[in-house]
Parts: sequence; structure tokens; C-alpha cells
Amino acid sequence: MKALTFPVVIVVAILGFLLATQSAFIVDETERAIVLQLGKPVGQTKEPGLHFKLPFVQNVLFFDARILDYDSRPAEILTRDKKNMMVDNYSKWRIVDPLQFYTTLRTLPMGQARLDDIIYAELRVLLGQHTLTEVVTTKRAQIMEEVTSKSNALVKEYGIEVIDVRIKRTDLPAETQRAVFNRMIAEREREAKTYRAEGEERAANIRSLADREKVILLAEATRTSQQLRGEGDAQAVKTFGEALNQAPEFYGYMRTLEAYKKTMDQNTQLILTPSSPFLRLLQEE
Repeated sequence: MKALTFPVVIVVAILGFLLATQSAFIVDETERAIVLQLGKPVGQTKEPGLHFKLPFVQNVLFFDARILDYDSRPAEILTRDKKNMMVDNYSKWRIVDPLQFYTTLRTLPMGQARLDDIIYAELRVLLGQHTLTEVVTTKRAQIMEEVTSKSNALVKEYGIEVIDVRIKRTDLPAETQRAVFNRMIAEREREAKTYRAEGEERAANIRSLADREKVILLAEATRTSQQLRGEGDAQAVKTFGEALNQAPEFYGYMRTLEAYKKTMDQNTQLILTPSSPFLRLLQEE
């Protein structure tokens, strides 16, 4: 009898441990929990602390009570001035009533999907009431407050609270972007052509001024050279005249020798009369 006591104690201890672990559970400060019995909620939402449930029959489902982020996919929205734009938004939300959330939506992905549908619908409606300029600049904060307020009112029935909705980024659709880029390229090309035409006009003016200055400089240089040449010729004539007046016979003699030198060489043949003045010096020799 005593030999069976120790194994029995061990079995009882193991069963007691399993019973305790299956009955007790702890809810963390960042969580809320609900107890399910055969898939159906039992009782109220469990706050942080130690709680108990029926072992093997009931199970516990935990929900994060902190603020959650949801980054939705970019979606195309039409503004009041008929401009298409791609809106990339995110939202901050939390589960305020886990029991109601589980009853209506069951899982977190289902909650995010429903939240995405509601926020996108409100964004589409409110952005459609404003122009592209208002959405991007002047009324963006006001629009976000309205979207947050209306979305929060619509998700209360699911045990959700929407804390904030923000537009993270706005872009133009791919087709519009290409059209805008092509228009920008055309404008830049037109500006480039304008600058080139202005540059060519200025270059033509500069070349025209340079050509005119060139003509003026050449004319002045020609006039100066002709003037100097005339002055030189006058000075030479004056010098020749003075030399002629000082020694006419010697001057005539030297000029005759220069004429002989320029007109005669070894192969020169002249036909002159003996009385020709050109042979005067040769006849004297």
C-alpha cells in the first residue's frame, strides 16, 4: 500500500499542475482578452491581471490594446477639378472593445480590411469635394480631421477607434505623370530655343559691330598709309629736287648710270642712232 503512494502522488501532482495551467491565465498590461467556449465568447472582456477559466473547454483569445498602425495601399482618387491623383495614406487605430470586435470582425486582418474600406470611401468623398491645390496645400489638415472624425463614427460598431488618418504621399497617375513630364520637356525646349535665338541675335549684333569696326579701322589705316606714302613721295621729290639743284651735272650722271644698269646686261641689244642722248656717256668714254 505504501509502495503505491509515491506514484499516486506524482500523478496527482501532474494532474494538479495541468489543471492549474489550463485554468489560470495572465493578461498583460498591453493586452485585453476574451474567453471562448466552443468558439463563442463567454463573459466580459478581461482586463490586465490573473484570471481563470474552465480547463480544456474554454480558451483565451488575446487582443493588442495599444495603438496600431495600418499603412494602406496607394489608391487613385478624383478631385473636384477633375484631376486624378494617387493617395497613399496611413491610419492609427486601436481595439477598444475586444468582445464587440470579435463578434463583428473576428480577426485582425478582417478589421484592417474593413478599416481600409471605410477610410478609403471617406477619403474619396472628401477629396472629391476639393481641388488638387487645396488637397496638397491649404486644406489638407482640415480634410484629414474630417476623414478621421467620420471614419471613427463609422467603425464604432466594430469596437474600433480611429485616432488619426494622414496622407503620407500624393502622386499623379503614371499616364498623367508622363503627360506632365512631356509638357515640362516641351516648355524647357521652348525656353532653350528662345535662349538660343536671343544668343544668336546678340552674336549677330556683336559680329556686325566687329565688322563695322574692322571696316573703319582698315579705312583709317588705308588713309593713314596713303597719307604717309604721299608725304614720303613728297619728301623724296623734295630731296631729289634739292640734290638736283646742288649738283645738276652729277645728278644727271648718276641717273644715267642707273638707267644703264637697269636696261643693259650681257645679252642686251640696243638699236640707237649715234646721236642718241642715251649714249652720251658711252661716246665720251
